[in-house]
Amino acid sequence: MNRVLIGKVSKKGQVVIPIQIRKALGLNKGSKVSFELNNGEITIKKLPTALDWANLVKQIPVEDVKIDENGYFDPKKSPDFHD
Repeated sequence: MNRVLIGKVSKKGQVVIPIQIRKALGLNKGSKVSFELNNGEITIKKLPTALDWANLVKQIPVEDVKIDENGYFDPKKSPDFHD
């Protein structure tokens, strides 16, 4: 989407985000966004939800690594583990 879309500011200062942008960013009622002002330009970003974070954490691989009493692991048993 590389075209200019127009929003509108209400008397209360609320901004209507065009539907094309809401759909592209997955914004729904209650979604939170951040506004960044930089040299007279505003960047709007969707803030991640708790569900977004939970889904991200699910993608992190888990490896069961056995550590001995001296704090060492066997690299042959855990070849992908890096200390």
